[in-house]
Amino acid sequence: MTSTSAAAVPLPTVEDSWARIDAWLSERAPASYALLRPPASPAEIADAERRLEVTFPPDLVASLRCHNGVVLSEGAPAFAFNGPFSGLTDIVDNALFLRSVGDEVADEYDEEEDESELNAYWRHEWLLITQGIARDAQDGLFVTCRAGEDYGRIGRYFNEDAPSFTGWTSLRAALSSFAEALERRVPVGGRVPLAFDGELIWEEATPTVKAEPVSLLGLAARTPEPEPAKPAEPARGTPPAGWSGALVTSGLGKPSPQQVPQPDLVFAEGLSAEELLLRVGVVERETVRERTHAHAERAARSLWAASRPLVRAGLCGDWGFLTQSAGTKQLTRPEVLRRLARGTRIVTLTKQGPEVRLTVYTDGLPYAQGAEDRVVSSPREDEDYVRLPDGTEAQALGVDPWPGSTAAYADFLTELRSRFGIDFPLERALAEMLPSGLVLPVLEDLPEWSCRPGSYVRHFDLGALVERTPAPRLRTAMAAQLRRLIAETGLDSYPEISQAMTAMDRGETPALVADEPLDVRMRTLAAEAAAARPAGGPTWQRDGGAAPLPSTPDDFRAWQLRVDAADALRRFLLLPVPVAATSILHHRLSEDWRSELARDLDTATSTVESP
Repeated sequence: MTSTSAAAVPLPTVEDSWARIDAWLSERAPASYALLRPPASPAEIADAERRLEVTFPPDLVASLRCHNGVVLSEGAPAFAFNGPFSGLTDIVDNALFLRSVGDEVADEYDEEEDESELNAYWRHEWLLITQGIARDAQDGLFVTCRAGEDYGRIGRYFNEDAPSFTGWTSLRAALSSFAEALERRVPVGGRVPLAFDGELIWEEATPTVKAEPVSLLGLAARTPEPEPAKPAEPARGTPPAGWSGALVTSGLGKPSPQQVPQPDLVFAEGLSAEELLLRVGVVERETVRERTHAHAERAARSLWAASRPLVRAGLCGDWGFLTQSAGTKQLTRPEVLRRLARGTRIVTLTKQGPEVRLTVYTDGLPYAQGAEDRVVSSPREDEDYVRLPDGTEAQALGVDPWPGSTAAYADFLTELRSRFGIDFPLERALAEMLPSGLVLPVLEDLPEWSCRPGSYVRHFDLGALVERTPAPRLRTAMAAQLRRLIAETGLDSYPEISQAMTAMDRGETPALVADEPLDVRMRTLAAEAAAARPAGGPTWQRDGGAAPLPSTPDDFRAWQLRVDAADALRRFLLLPVPVAATSILHHRLSEDWRSELARDLDTATSTVESP
């Protein structure tokens, strides 16, 4: 809460704020200070007002009389995300351009109904006074020259969103905030100003990370699994003439048609159901029990599952098989298929909407190295909704919107019999009680594009650092940065992580082995983040009648930060140091990471050079 005495303190003048800004820049960021332009003359300002047919607010005139914008070059002093302040030439050019664009979209705004200052794409009286991130007329701060109570007020413009006013009632207030941010390191838009290599930069403010986020997997372990549901009564409705199927009257949402399930299937030659459950990632044996397909679907949607996929396994002649009942698809992932095909041959049959896919892997070969892959796709049918005699719309339960892919799925099942000797009774397998369990998803493959060294990270020249730094020194410094990241995110609270870091301190490179404790810990962290993800989304995406979420956006953020740190550790163990460095520095949380890196490099030099 702001005190009465603090609120009564008058704002410094525009000239006083610019003097403070100049003093800070000249002392700490001289390269940026050198890019401030000299003052604009009264004649230049008057000429701009004449061309634009507006009267500049006094604060804008005073600011231009201090600096006529900046030289748009690397290191130009910017006002956080708002960009550098514009000079007269840019103010005039951008205003004329945006007016021309605004004239083309004026019909979208009905000023007779709403005379709000913001009820326009771009008003004649607005002037864009900063260059924004794009350094052009796409975004930035604007000042309004429109007569009235909003005269001189500061707004935010972005060409992909509606304009809005900021908390600054004047340019005088904005410049005061700029000076205050520099002198006291006060965040502006979530970023704090720093001086680095003689330039002003803005860095993400160090976030507050929840120390003990809610563990939905822990809560799931204390939640009983729902029992199988009783068969539901068929939906009732008044069918149109000649209709023999069931109907559901549509409301605000359209329920999915009730079709015969066509689950993803994997057949593995010579493997048991138990082995398949292990390979697909079922590591919590307490979740393993026999379930039907319907029971598995119900269980996987409950808090007991904590958003983890659920799979069922069985035998079909000489082939073991897996079927996924619910959750994020696992039986289409290359990482999973390689594990399942290790030392054997697998055949997968998967369906996603209009697409049906039959894939064959042999002895873990990835798709690019010879796996067979066949896809059939079908167009959508729009006959799954019908109009009733009373004019209401109803959904026809059981009508298939993808009849082509449904037929292709059945054809592929027939091909399994003729080509591989797999005579799979789908309907019986769905109803049968089969061993099943929750999957702790295996780690995703590292994308190829992310396995190359980066040149710049957060405006830091990493490529130059790598080039001038001996490999042992770079590795020691990046290990120190990784340790800082792990501490920032709370990842050091896990013994598997701490043991890995201790081994690295001894100069060792711990192995990241599938299904070993370190691998399982990383997978568990990813599962926690996935379970908490709905809490991090917008509230309008949630079902209004749903129970309150047991986690919060802060919980999701904490888990996701731990996942990011674990990914950086994984990269440090598996990839060359220059590549891993990109991820480590990208995820550092401290706004002081640049100065900490300099200290770590100095320490690494003495460590490497010591006998």
